[in-house]
Amino acid sequence: MPHVRVAGFGVSLDGFAAGIDQSLDNPLGKRGPELFQWFFPTRTFRAMQGKDDGATGPDNDFAHSAMDNFGAFILGRNMFGPVRGPWPDDAWKGWWGDNPPYHAPTFILTHHARDPIVMEGGTTFHFVTGGIHEALEKAKAAAGAKDVKIGGGVSTVRQYVQAGLVDSLHLAVAPVLLGQGENLFAGLDMASVGLAVTQRTPTDHATHYILTRR
Repeated sequence: MPHVRVAGFGVSLDGFAAGIDQSLDNPLGKRGPELFQWFFPTRTFRAMQGKDDGATGPDNDFAHSAMDNFGAFILGRNMFGPVRGPWPDDAWKGWWGDNPPYHAPTFILTHHARDPIVMEGGTTFHFVTGGIHEALEKAKAAAGAKDVKIGGGVSTVRQYVQAGLVDSLHLAVAPVLLGQGENLFAGLDMASVGLAVTQRTPTDHATHYILTRR
């Protein structure tokens, strides 16, 4: 049965999953890249950049799983880009260039309508103005027999978790303290929506937790 998953989601020891002051120069916010030092050296990430090297082992296994068997993706507006408010024009097409890493229909949560954008490699960005349930309905229809990935950012993940719509959640907890930014856990009662830790795997760069819905 297809599942709704959050996978490869980096978070600091103090609960922050994005840094402050996201911008064109800092798409993950200031110090945000520190959350993904487990991911960047992996063979999976390097392959996304057209390279044939990179680290193997548990971090790579989790990195591969975080990109595997997804038939559709859901992203918050901030994950798509730094543009706020009404779209000024059609120039901005995401952080990733002409060939984004999704290779599947990708649904962007927004308050401002925009025509779909067809990219190279099988990615089409669809802009959904009706909220998280509409986006999930469309994503499930597009994904078919594959899973749907809630790709972030923090607010989007929180909304889907709070609504009890996430079947599994993979958190990669980095050994860093950000001190400020967007906190994933503040006011979020994961146990109340049936999520429980079912796997813990420590590595040199992160501790990977898998939470599944009972």
